[in-house]
Amino acid sequence: MLYDATGFQHIYLCTGYTDLRKGVQGLAALVKGNFRLDPTEEGSIFLFCGRRVDRIKALIYEPDGWLLCYKRLTAGSFQWPRSPQEVMDLTQEQYQLLMQGFSLKKKIHIKDVKPVLY
Repeated sequence: MLYDATGFQHIYLCTGYTDLRKGVQGLAALVKGNFRLDPTEEGSIFLFCGRRVDRIKALIYEPDGWLLCYKRLTAGSFQWPRSPQEVMDLTQEQYQLLMQGFSLKKKIHIKDVKPVLY
């Protein structure tokens, strides 16, 4: 699920370090208090990363309740921006690149992206 961003109108990357021990209420309070965003905004996903960059949490509000997702990579790490107290609104393409391990800090040229062979 976290690999595919289709269906989300807004993809928010909550930069900096987040205590991933937080649950739904704690992360929703962080979105509302620190970032001044509505965590119940339909079609939005909020992404958080702790100090260990091999795992992330995603917070999604659906009409019938909350969805809290946790992803831990078996190899590699996420290239997570660490500017604290900021939030980035990502495009679906940026989201896909982040999930594939590319950094959002530098420009990525299409010629730099090599296809993955299975």
